[in-house]
Amino acid sequence: MKILIADDDPQILRALKVTLGAHGYEIHTASDGREALDVAMTQHPDLIMLDLGMPRLDGVEVIAGLRGWSTAPVLVVSGRTDAADKVEALDAGADDYVTKPFAMEELLARIRALTRRLAPGDDDAPVVEFGDVRVDLSATTVTRGGELVRLTPTEWRVLELLLQSPGKLVTRETLLTQVWGAFHAKDTGYLRLYFAQLRKKLEPVPAEPRYLVTELGMGYRFVPDGGAEKS
Repeated sequence: MKILIADDDPQILRALKVTLGAHGYEIHTASDGREALDVAMTQHPDLIMLDLGMPRLDGVEVIAGLRGWSTAPVLVVSGRTDAADKVEALDAGADDYVTKPFAMEELLARIRALTRRLAPGDDDAPVVEFGDVRVDLSATTVTRGGELVRLTPTEWRVLELLLQSPGKLVTRETLLTQVWGAFHAKDTGYLRLYFAQLRKKLEPVPAEPRYLVTELGMGYRFVPDGGAEKS
């Protein structure tokens, strides 16, 4: 699999190129945002890892440029820890966010999660509908009001886990373990970010969710009939 790594820190580029190369990935690098777009257009990587604070074009501008033509997963690897930076990157089209410094085991797990392909569904895989949203679990597509909704791979996995248990509580630990791995079972901040993104895309009033409901202190619940009160 081909990975593009964009970062203006040469030491990080060298370390990641060596480490990920040793795990069998074909690595291409870029040291600024403009070069990242150029390399992406010529090499067509399967996954793009990028820093936010790069010269020429910053990471958010690179993501916006990529999303005009590429659906490759984007993993932000940044020293910025503020929630607003994470939300901005996710809104621009990033699929996941890792803060520096990071453990290599975590980074490898994120890469595997973003590039994991869902097993092909059969023709009997269900279609789930709620409100004006239609989710085809076989085709892995989501439409709202007849218009296609783009979900990141991580957003899709979170939504899929919820839809598979309609009306039932799915604990935070279950979601975190299934999507990010056992060592993230307590990182509830990830869930808040991704549920905020899903609600923006799928809920009639994101601030007052009816279908993707929070069970405070426990987890989340998919309410097919939208009968839940504001959570």
